[in-house]
Amino acid sequence: MRLASTLALLALLAPSAPGAQDGPVAAADTPLGIALEGFAYPYPVGYLPLTRDGEAQRLAYMDVPAAGNANGRSVLLLHGRNFPSSYWLPVIQALTTAGYRVIVPDQLGFGKSSKPVGAFTFDAMAADTVALLDRLGLNRVDVIGHSMGGMLAVRIARSYPARVNSLVLEAPIGLEDYRIPVPPVSDAMLLKREGDLTADAYRQQLKTSYALSLPDSAIEPFVSTRERVKGSGEYPRWLQSFVNSYQMIWGQPVVHEIPYIAAPTLFIMGANDHNAPGKPYAPPELRAAMGENAMHAKELAKKMGNGRAEVIEGVGHLVHMEATERFDALAVDFLNTH
Repeated sequence: MRLASTLALLALLAPSAPGAQDGPVAAADTPLGIALEGFAYPYPVGYLPLTRDGEAQRLAYMDVPAAGNANGRSVLLLHGRNFPSSYWLPVIQALTTAGYRVIVPDQLGFGKSSKPVGAFTFDAMAADTVALLDRLGLNRVDVIGHSMGGMLAVRIARSYPARVNSLVLEAPIGLEDYRIPVPPVSDAMLLKREGDLTADAYRQQLKTSYALSLPDSAIEPFVSTRERVKGSGEYPRWLQSFVNSYQMIWGQPVVHEIPYIAAPTLFIMGANDHNAPGKPYAPPELRAAMGENAMHAKELAKKMGNGRAEVIEGVGHLVHMEATERFDALAVDFLNTH
């Protein structure tokens, strides 16, 4: 399972990646643009024009057709905060093989999309995503959201229930209200903390905060990409945009809405995942209780009209990469039966 996900990740950096966008891949130490110019995605990338902060923006997305016998259904994949949408490659392959068309956007502020500098909201992200579905002529989709994408998936399911057939939440954050244990943190403090983060520190942060069981070779592309973006002349804009996403996650909880989701919902959790945004800023006596994500998922599923939680032992926050075959089997079976 790990070998397959590792090879898939490494393939993303190869110049010969099939259908790769943006021409040849730059050398591993060459700076990247803040929209990941020079970084190849595994499938062609399209762009939806949008407006945010009074500026023209572009929302990047991949639209991958079903392979073989199409079943007429489409799945929307929503990425996490620290990852470009290209990390969905193993899931895209599993879903298209099963007959699904797969839509894979980078939200504004992430990946190949534009980087707004104003405040982020889940409502705006949800509206942007629905605008993309409208452009593609998709009235109803199944949704898989990972980490921050799980919070966005909740907001889409609540605000646009007619558009969501079923929902898979992979290691979602937002299963608790972070405002309770974590005090407000200023943009200035966050900008300094993120700006001072070295490659070694970021590598360690991914390994420990996400309790990853992946080999270093699968983690390194994420570290390398972040380091190469620092060489862009627009890096300060990227940094401000990234900080804004933390403030959204901290200040706009969705946990209180989850019991009211109408769509059938499957949580797929890593047993070792205790990630909780803002945990380092919480008082020690409150910090220890944060991030009981598998437990929260089970409790929330019981409160839903049609919820279920599956916990995979031995893995952390990146379930679809750490336990690829198990994740794919659970997700595809759930989609096929709803």
